[in-house]
Amino acid sequence: MTTLAVAIGSMIAFVVAYHTYGKYLANKLFRLTADEVMPSVAQRDDVDFVPTDRSVVLGHHFTSIAGTGPIVGPALAVFWGWLPALLWVIFGSILIGGVHDLAALVISIRNRGESIGQAAGHLISPRAKVLFLVVLAMALSIVLAVFGLVIANIFKLYPESVLSVWSAMPLAALIGITVIRRGGNLVIPCVLGLGVLYLTVYLGAYQIPFDLQALLDRYQLSGPEHPYVNSVVIWTLLLLAYAFFASVLPVWLLLQPRDFLNSLQLIVALVLMVIGLAVASSTGQANLMTAAPAISSEVPADAPPIFPFLFITIACGACSGFHCLVSSGTTSKQLKSAKDAQLIGYGSMLGEGMLAVLVILACCAGVGMGRLERTGTGKDVQIVRTAIPEGESADVGARSAWKSYYRTGAIAGVPSDPSIGNGSESAATESAAGWRKQGLDKKLAAFIDGGANFLSSIGMPLKMGVAIMAVMVACFAATTLDTATRLQRYVISELGTSAGIGVVSNKYIASLLAVGIAAAIAIFAGDSPGKGGMMLWPLFGATNQLLAGLALMVAVFYLARRSRPVGMLAIPMFLMLLMPAWAMTFDLLNNWWPARDWVLVVFGVVVMSLQIWMVIEGLVFWRRFKGDPANASSTVAN
Repeated sequence: MTTLAVAIGSMIAFVVAYHTYGKYLANKLFRLTADEVMPSVAQRDDVDFVPTDRSVVLGHHFTSIAGTGPIVGPALAVFWGWLPALLWVIFGSILIGGVHDLAALVISIRNRGESIGQAAGHLISPRAKVLFLVVLAMALSIVLAVFGLVIANIFKLYPESVLSVWSAMPLAALIGITVIRRGGNLVIPCVLGLGVLYLTVYLGAYQIPFDLQALLDRYQLSGPEHPYVNSVVIWTLLLLAYAFFASVLPVWLLLQPRDFLNSLQLIVALVLMVIGLAVASSTGQANLMTAAPAISSEVPADAPPIFPFLFITIACGACSGFHCLVSSGTTSKQLKSAKDAQLIGYGSMLGEGMLAVLVILACCAGVGMGRLERTGTGKDVQIVRTAIPEGESADVGARSAWKSYYRTGAIAGVPSDPSIGNGSESAATESAAGWRKQGLDKKLAAFIDGGANFLSSIGMPLKMGVAIMAVMVACFAATTLDTATRLQRYVISELGTSAGIGVVSNKYIASLLAVGIAAAIAIFAGDSPGKGGMMLWPLFGATNQLLAGLALMVAVFYLARRSRPVGMLAIPMFLMLLMPAWAMTFDLLNNWWPARDWVLVVFGVVVMSLQIWMVIEGLVFWRRFKGDPANASSTVAN
């Protein structure tokens, strides 16, 4: 029952926090009122600024912030044990992440829908604006490259997910044209669309799995002589091409309906997963205490220290700087009422925290129910759960299953055990190599297989359960990808305007630059085609959290200039500036520089330098502000 108790306890904590701390932040600290004129109304253009029903905005915002970040991060962090990961997710979401997201949204809606980077120019200095925008551009380039590869890898590992993910796009456009544009009722069209999407999940699992790599191999189009012709590269390019069009089309045509439809699909999947978790826990099939260690004493020998790396490994799910881009980039331009900011800004972050809790439980108690093995190809694929060896107790079997995904205590160079199977063809392969060999497929497999185990407890076939979980992860990542591309377009346009390069302000040129840079990183920067984004993955968490610290610093100045208490934001700000800087310095000195990983070194040094410069700008303005608040305020517009 421990698994169910943790899930229920976490949910209660989030609900209580929303109705107490969240209400205080919205009503007392930020003083949100229903009569404020929103940028979506004052600057309506029906392309980016579109006043939208809060249920649609909530769907867009939640699915955009809850990409694979709250899945990959917790799935990796349970190496240190499930308890530290759980505590950081719960308290981080309530006290830091939710505050950060709400603050960014409020600042944007009160500054004509401007991004948090533009607000930094108003609240601190013009130089701070440019510095922040450069950090944003670098962070978003990493996000686009990594998330494009995330989806491409899911398509490669789980061909059953391809049909459903691509089917969502024309369905969303149809709903956008026929319903959202005309202001019709969303319920019936979206329920029908949801039914079609789950039909495509079934068809993808049992009838039409699309294995692009197998197709390339069959016609001998892929191989060492054609290094750039592989399924990951092709899927990445196709996904970035889609992201280009999604970023320049009106939000009502694709972004809003796709995100809303995906949010319904994801809610159904998560509800099924929670029901399965409850059944598995109450019947004794899933036991968190015996499946995985609460605090691991056998972490891989090559793993980084838990402090500060826990705080950057789990970024999305506790606190994420990317969220300030969504809050101030797209969400603020769609909000119809300031009173909705608490639900969408603070509430969505708590929802993402709950998702991260479920990921932790799936990666521990879920995988403890048994390791999944995949045999066959195409629609003949069979997925079965391995039986507990004869003479082995259920508790020992659960821990063995967990270790097949998280082989702890091993050192690099130890040969892999080829007898260990998995649900994604590679979840445990090479697991003896420890932390550094825990690639993307292993992180995703732990969650997908663990979630499928939960679903099996309510009678769902493992094959269908794996398909539902794989589609859920891919859809989360896809909504983040198209939103991030639109955000990068805004950032590049703002940089172009600041630099006096007018052509870059064109939305088509800016979007082309956004996807072009991401494609170059994802495909050409790595040791082999399609590995570039993964090489930058170590930077993702640290850069993300540094961005959150800088956004919180802007929010501190916003409150200080209005003579309101800043402690609620200042403490999280210091933590989010300290932990990622500490982690990035550790990596620079102990990993990237000794290994001559020059791409990581250059990115790390540039990001750290920009952060230090930005903090200095803030300290200079703070000193001037404290010495003469009236004069300091007069130099910076509201």
